[in-house]
Amino acid sequence: MTGKRRGGNAVPVSDLAVGILDPVLRKRAGITIGLVQSWDEIAGARLAAMTRPQRIAWPRRAHEDEPFEPGTLVVACEGTAALHLQHETGEVIARVNAFLGFSAIGRLKIVQKPVAAPPKPRAGQRGLSGEEAARLERLVRGIEDDGLREALARLGRSVMGERVGSRE
Repeated sequence: MTGKRRGGNAVPVSDLAVGILDPVLRKRAGITIGLVQSWDEIAGARLAAMTRPQRIAWPRRAHEDEPFEPGTLVVACEGTAALHLQHETGEVIARVNAFLGFSAIGRLKIVQKPVAAPPKPRAGQRGLSGEEAARLERLVRGIEDDGLREALARLGRSVMGERVGSRE
């Protein structure tokens, strides 16, 4: 191979995905991944659970010389949250503009439709039997670093707790 080899530093997949998806979202929806990912902080946990930003509708300009006009943020919203969002429209617009760093949004348009719920936390796992706990203890006993030993023990409890039946 004749190409240069890249550095050995690992890059998170999410960083690569943002680099690929952000330009697509900007072009098709006028919105950035950063805005979507930060929606919980922007809208607040209560509203974010039942709303999602969909796109920014930018007003058309006939000429480049025309002054900038703020866009409209289109937000998908569950029926029950529409009234709450309507009452907090001014604050949400201010927070989005603060996030974007300029007065990009002038109004909010609420589109009532089902919003995908965030993933639910996994149900509690079953406790380990005495034999399983002893086996796990033997496996991690030789690890000197306390933090690493405890992390591996948690991982082991998680993996062993998922098993339906014992395979021994």
